[in-house]
Amino acid sequence: MTATTSVHGMWSNRMAFILAATGSAVGLGNIWKFPYIAGENGGGAFVVVYLLCVSTIGIPVMMAEILLGRRGRQSPINTMRTLAHEESRHGFWQLIGWGGLIAGFLIISYYSVVAGWALAYVFRALGGAFISLDGETAQSLFGSLVADPERLLAWHTIFMVMTVVVVSRGVRSGLEQSVRILMPALFLLLLLLVGFALSTGKFMEGLEFLFHPDFAALSPGAVITAMGHSFFTLSLGMGAIMMYGSYLPSSASIAGATIAIALMDTLVALLAGMAIFPLVFANGLAPGAGPGLVFQTLPIAFGNMPGGLVFSTVFFVLLVFAAWTSAISLIEPAVAWLVENRGMARVRASAYVGISGWLLGILTILSFNHGAFSFDFAGEERKNGFFDLLDILTANFMLPLGGLAIAIFAGWFMARESTRDELAMGDGPAYRLWRFLIRYVSPAAIAIVFLNAVGLV
Repeated sequence: MTATTSVHGMWSNRMAFILAATGSAVGLGNIWKFPYIAGENGGGAFVVVYLLCVSTIGIPVMMAEILLGRRGRQSPINTMRTLAHEESRHGFWQLIGWGGLIAGFLIISYYSVVAGWALAYVFRALGGAFISLDGETAQSLFGSLVADPERLLAWHTIFMVMTVVVVSRGVRSGLEQSVRILMPALFLLLLLLVGFALSTGKFMEGLEFLFHPDFAALSPGAVITAMGHSFFTLSLGMGAIMMYGSYLPSSASIAGATIAIALMDTLVALLAGMAIFPLVFANGLAPGAGPGLVFQTLPIAFGNMPGGLVFSTVFFVLLVFAAWTSAISLIEPAVAWLVENRGMARVRASAYVGISGWLLGILTILSFNHGAFSFDFAGEERKNGFFDLLDILTANFMLPLGGLAIAIFAGWFMARESTRDELAMGDGPAYRLWRFLIRYVSPAAIAIVFLNAVGLV
């Protein structure tokens, strides 16, 4: 195993890395996206397929990305350049690092805007805006927010400043200290919400929907959706996990840490479903309400239940925490590269990346109001202009191609001895299983997800 350490610092221990990587993985996708795509695709059967996909796609690729990061001990670009040279491979493999860094930067530009919605809703919940809310008013409430570029810019600015402040403080004092506070708080808030869901009278109905598999309701499209979400929910292919892996102590087990991260990430997604679906059913709302589930459907549920003011505030604080832990991982690769290659102090590099992402985010803000335009992609009309273009570019192209390249490089272009030594698994059944999955199963599955995302499957 590599004995070097990162110039940016190291996690104090394995648990710090697990919390940080889980924080990167746990984001809006777990609290916002997972419940509604499970609702759209039949509940329990989708969850079973999703868990299977996490095991066969997500975990092997995450192990590969972590081992690359720990072996290189640098930003993703420099790590891939170093490893390509070490393995006597062509220098173009550094494009994996460039792709991840750029994808993370593009994502933070619009992720910050959406996280700003959650920030705004914290104060709306506190102010009692959801009390006795009906469907038309909920839609109007959300519509008035996204139609106002000045308000969106203010919340976008606040969230970006929150992110930059954490990253500028470094690995131990910034990233690690923040996740040690935010991740336990996130789990506590989730458990409070599950406790609230127990009082709705529809908790068992929610569990039935979430965990009882009805495979007759499972379409081929739902299977591909589960494959795609199992990959994206773990923050793979965007350089964040590789960067965090570069701070992992050499004595820590990559396989054990990866399994712990996947379990915690999945637990958050399932707890979110256990908290959300009973509220939805108790108010006669649709579990497959799509992206509007969090910002339009749930406020109706909270506003018409006892204790709704308190628990709606708790929910949107939870959403902000989840977004925050992911956001800091998105800009870390670019900050690390500026420190390594441009000799910038960390505070300056963080400000540079944050301001650049903030400026690009203005185009996303305008996508929901003055600068909105529509276009067709893969037979679907997209109405939010630049925001949708960035979402398609990153989610449909850059992340799956990045993950595919990571799997191919680790599985086919790194020496068997290099991966075996870094994983410290010996040459036993566990290592052979990982090598089989990373060489054959994961690339094939990611390729199917990619072809589906671009409308070819």
